[in-house]
Amino acid sequence: MTSGASVMNQRFTFLVAGALLATCGSAAVATPAAAPPLLPLPQSIAPSQGSFRLTDQSVVVVPPGDAGARAAAERLVTLLGVNRGIRPAIVETPAKNAIRFARARGISAEGYRLEVTPGSVTITASDDAGLFYGAVTFWQLATAGKEAISAVRIEDAPRFRWRGLMLDSARHFQSPEFIKRFIDWMALHKLNTFHWHLVDDQGWRIEIRKYPKLVEAGAWRTPASAPGAPILPKTGGYYTKEQIREIVAYAAARHITIVPEIEMPGHALAPIRAYPELGTSVVPPRGIESDWGVFPYLFNVEDQTFGFLQDVLTEVMALFPSEYIHVGGDEAVKDQWKASPRIQAQMKALGIKDEHALQSWFIQRMERFLASKGRRLIGWDEILEGGLAPNATVMSWRGIEGAVAAAQAGHDAVLSPQPVLYLNHRQGGTSAEPPGRGEQVTLRRVYDFDPAPDTLTDDQQRHILGLQANLWTEHMRTEQRVAYSAFPRASAVAELGWAAADKRDFGGFVDRLVPQMARLKPMGLDASNSAFTPSAALRPAANGKGEVTLANQIGAEIRYTIDGSEPRAGSPLYAGPLTLAMPTRLRAASFRHSMALPGSLDQKVDALSVRRRDDTQLKLCSNDIALQLEDDAPAQGRRAAFLLDIMKPCWIYEDASLDGITEIAVDVGQIPFNFQIGKDIEKIVFRPPATPEGEVEVRIDGCEGERIAVLPLKPAASNPALTTLKTVVAPRSGSHDLCFTYTAKGPSPMWAIDAVQLIPRP
Repeated sequence: MTSGASVMNQRFTFLVAGALLATCGSAAVATPAAAPPLLPLPQSIAPSQGSFRLTDQSVVVVPPGDAGARAAAERLVTLLGVNRGIRPAIVETPAKNAIRFARARGISAEGYRLEVTPGSVTITASDDAGLFYGAVTFWQLATAGKEAISAVRIEDAPRFRWRGLMLDSARHFQSPEFIKRFIDWMALHKLNTFHWHLVDDQGWRIEIRKYPKLVEAGAWRTPASAPGAPILPKTGGYYTKEQIREIVAYAAARHITIVPEIEMPGHALAPIRAYPELGTSVVPPRGIESDWGVFPYLFNVEDQTFGFLQDVLTEVMALFPSEYIHVGGDEAVKDQWKASPRIQAQMKALGIKDEHALQSWFIQRMERFLASKGRRLIGWDEILEGGLAPNATVMSWRGIEGAVAAAQAGHDAVLSPQPVLYLNHRQGGTSAEPPGRGEQVTLRRVYDFDPAPDTLTDDQQRHILGLQANLWTEHMRTEQRVAYSAFPRASAVAELGWAAADKRDFGGFVDRLVPQMARLKPMGLDASNSAFTPSAALRPAANGKGEVTLANQIGAEIRYTIDGSEPRAGSPLYAGPLTLAMPTRLRAASFRHSMALPGSLDQKVDALSVRRRDDTQLKLCSNDIALQLEDDAPAQGRRAAFLLDIMKPCWIYEDASLDGITEIAVDVGQIPFNFQIGKDIEKIVFRPPATPEGEVEVRIDGCEGERIAVLPLKPAASNPALTTLKTVVAPRSGSHDLCFTYTAKGPSPMWAIDAVQLIPRP
């Protein structure tokens, strides 16, 4: 922890709530913690003597005729009503026990000064955004658990100008009401840029009056399902112009700029489906709009296609007043351009040497159009290839190299590297996680990211506008999953974008994060507890007992019980693997400063559970395209999620104790192979099946080792949901790695393992 944070710890006695106010008028339940409950961490905090009491008689004073101050005051009053049940009156005349908004020159953009004294509170800023952010900070102090707010002087301003989240509404549609809630959560983290991904291969979500077929043909689709599975109901939707105007205004009132993304020249299946003349004369097969991956369909380079794109962007710009318009530019597979005689002839006539240069020419043409309308083009880092448009800004997603190259060339850039800022990756390592990318991106991993590349000079660093985390929603079919995947990792992104690098401390961040999540819960945010919840690894031990190893992501202490009671601060402290009699009910929770953190473990330890491994506890044989994919059945209700590498479906049960094992049971499900991976599909190979449906094979001591069990898939072939396959095995002794694969004629359908159970003799 830095010296600045240490000073705060010595001088402050803030209380942070383990469970903050959930309803208006409730009293906060608080527990001492080491740091003031402010997130993101302010630049400077100077404690003082005494405290300010916020009561029903408090008032908010705004300068006469100051619309920005009144808007910030109204937002503060609304927030205090939600979390404290107090709604101070807003007045324009001086008053005692007041929260006063004031203007002053010389405070940097979005910055503010907050002074709390025993008699008053003053929030001062040069601009409207600073007043709003000062109000947010005061709201955080006011919801720290007591009516009395410790006297303090805070000087604050953001580290970066661009502090963003990207939400993909093209793959799965979210309601306008959810978008507004999402914007609220962002604003209360001082995030200021909402990058809205509105179009892609799988969907077109924005009404364009001149081209109505875009939503008629592209707003709805039938999700993919495996052969024989019930057809799933259609999914989709689109935003009308009226809804978008309302959302843009809603965001602006919270000092969030919405940057729309209209993809080009790739990710263009949806518009080409609606208007085939925009493509390269290759007709897309029906149904592939429900696939994931990288599609080969690109816009052609005819004048009429550029006319279409300019028409679309003209309507987009009329809705979004943002300085930047995002044009995508990523993952444009050039095969159709290469195969088109027409496009090759055009390239020759234009003197363009290759398809990368053609994409550069394409983007530069669009950049000139946007510039003529007073806007700036931003795109993913592929727009660097073949030459960057003169005034383009680069969003670097393939690592940070694109941002570095852009800054070194004098271009602005935003850091958005995968996987660390791709929040569609799993954040926890257990089966409780919803579907997503297989590689884990934990809260700590996000927090440890440095958004200031050390290879740049000071002048080049000025071209780094900031950072952005992305939520790609291929596997987030519900709004609840979007919220769960975004937070609390988006809270870490907010701190990276705002707080000074030398003041960040992960332990202090956790202490400030817990009350922030509690504040937002009554505002509809159900954030993930993965970072805090203990996980358990079970295995058999000697004398008929079970061994349990506990861990959590944040390194907090773990307290546990074995009598069925809820763990408390005085419960036994976990210090190493536990050896427990069976059966036992083990309960565990993580603690900091004697305060229980969100999330808890309730684990049955018996002869079966210590020999069971779900797919998240099995080891994948490879990690080429590792995904946690949702089953396609049932159509309604909970579905299983399978962790697998779609390039090589293969799982290893490591160090399996086979002493006394007489049977093996495997829970399997079939899922559609709906992935656009081009020629790489030829790399997916299987052993030939002995029966039409194929078989699960179990091999010992390696995936080329002795085959010790075969489980025919026929019983599962007619069941679209999970099926348990079971077989007897010959006696073995000792511990061995078991490899689970299946035989098949091809990747469709794809089989996946949900869990493996080793069954001992009765």
